[in-house]
Amino acid sequence: MTPMAATLASASGLNGAGIDGDLYTSVTDFARHTRWLNTAAFAYTSYGIALFAVFLLAGWWIARRHDTRTMTSALLAPLAVVLAFLVNDGIKSVFQEPRPCRALPHDFLIEPCPPLDDYAFPSNHTTVAFAVAAALFFVNRRLAAVATLAAALMGASRVYVGAHYPHDVLVAALTGSCTAALVMLLARPLAAPAVDRLRAGSLRTLLTSPAHFDQ
Repeated sequence: MTPMAATLASASGLNGAGIDGDLYTSVTDFARHTRWLNTAAFAYTSYGIALFAVFLLAGWWIARRHDTRTMTSALLAPLAVVLAFLVNDGIKSVFQEPRPCRALPHDFLIEPCPPLDDYAFPSNHTTVAFAVAAALFFVNRRLAAVATLAAALMGASRVYVGAHYPHDVLVAALTGSCTAALVMLLARPLAAPAVDRLRAGSLRTLLTSPAHFDQ
């Protein structure tokens, strides 16, 4: 890290390079020597977040065949993800950690360096991915396990392409998982009675599978 970069990091906020900059460099060096993987990693880190919307839809579809508690969880999952994102964004605004491309400008990058006010700590992509996975554990554990694997790959890809330090990803995983789980635990008992009424009313076809209509 050059003296100028160190001064910029110190003046701007959290000095991420001083935490695990060496590990970040090792990962980006690995990316430099595995160029055959670069295109796939960039595609996943850029567009793979849409996969988590598919996971949420799958959770709703599965919940239609189960009880009100499960459907309530499926409907609350998107809210839990949004709140996790907002919490993460609040942390970003407090710590204002410069992106590693600013502090370590000579390291290998696949993803272009974002604007100065697009901070690194914690990773929004990783927070959203792990929030989806955590919320889905209240819906269907098999689906949640697949989502967790996809979330781990998302986190790893954020470091691989040079967008984040490893600690950005680890803290984001905790932020997303804990916030989503807390929202689900607190909100589900409150929302369940309303969902039960909706399942018996005009939204029955959306919230209950045909096999349950006569039950």
